Amino acid sequence: MTTQNNDTAPLSCAEFQERLPDLFAATPDGSTDDPALLAHLNSCDNCSALVRDLQYIADQARQLLVPEEEPSDNVWSKIQEGLAADSMPLNLEKC
Repeated sequence: MTTQNNDTAPLSCAEFQERLPDLFAATPDGSTDDPALLAHLNSCDNCSALVRDLQYIADQARQLLVPEEEPSDNVWSKIQEGLAADSMPLNLEKC
């Protein structure tokens, strides 16, 4: 974990970016109420754009985990039938 910048000096971009993993680990959308992080976000267009990009990427990744539709029961029964057929011993005498 990174150390907190407790003095009043503003964060540099490097310091801000070093804290990004902690920021996104704390909240999925990268939001914060840390005054030092907020001050840097409000004053740095590059880091603000970076956070917006990371928020977008995180949102898109979460959407990949949501199924568009559930498979029907028929799909699961076909899978079970296929697995059962694969586990049956082969009768080579019929060949």
